[in-house]
Amino acid sequence: MITKEEKQLRQDIREMIRVTKRKRLQEQKAIEIEEQKLRSIIRDLLILEAQVSDTNPTPNKSTGINILEDLLKKIVPVLEADYKIMTTDPEQRKSFRAHVIQAIINTLTPVEMNTKAGNSEEDLEEEISIEIEDDEANPESDKFIDIRSDAEKAEEEEPEDPRKEFGIEGQDETGRNIAYSCFKKIETNIIDAYELLSNAEDQELFYDYLITNVKLYFDKFEKELDPSIEEPSNQAYDMAKQDLEQPTEDEIDLGLD
Repeated sequence: MITKEEKQLRQDIREMIRVTKRKRLQEQKAIEIEEQKLRSIIRDLLILEAQVSDTNPTPNKSTGINILEDLLKKIVPVLEADYKIMTTDPEQRKSFRAHVIQAIINTLTPVEMNTKAGNSEEDLEEEISIEIEDDEANPESDKFIDIRSDAEKAEEEEPEDPRKEFGIEGQDETGRNIAYSCFKKIETNIIDAYELLSNAEDQELFYDYLITNVKLYFDKFEKELDPSIEEPSNQAYDMAKQDLEQPTEDEIDLGLD
């Protein structure tokens, strides 16, 4: 039989536990308030820094990077808008990403080669020679007699879907199609920006940093879309939550859990 003293003792212990928990919660709230104040101060400083940067930007030492920065301001919003409409399957976004990056490489590589190679007299002579040789065996020349029917001609002359040539084998077709449409919007911007540069170092920096930044922005877009990202926490919050969820040793010993 539990005596009056034991009952009082248990009641006193419960009250001590409640007071301790209440104190911990108050301390946690105070910490959270201070953290919110600190975040607010940091956010205001970042906003102020961004405003100062926008109104008085400091050019990069490389012309290539300066041109690239202007280009990114034009194309990143376009890439983001099209990337984020693909929410059915992550494979669509992976395909979009792969096709856009490959398209940038395919677009700038011949531009870079033309810039370096130039148009020498030997190149022109070689091109003329090839054209003459090819024309002799060309089935479309005046000497060729076409015996195909009209239906056969129409079937063979049907234009191929340009998205197939644009595509990468094994990649999601929805991502490919949206990437094709998206790249058509930004292709001219990319070529025009690159062709402003004649310095080899500027061209190399522009090319490398363009690919790198497009990949990084795709990573950023994916993080913003990913619903599995956990809410940021801190050690104080985790400890307080654990204390509230688990009974104390005194509660276990007295059977109060």
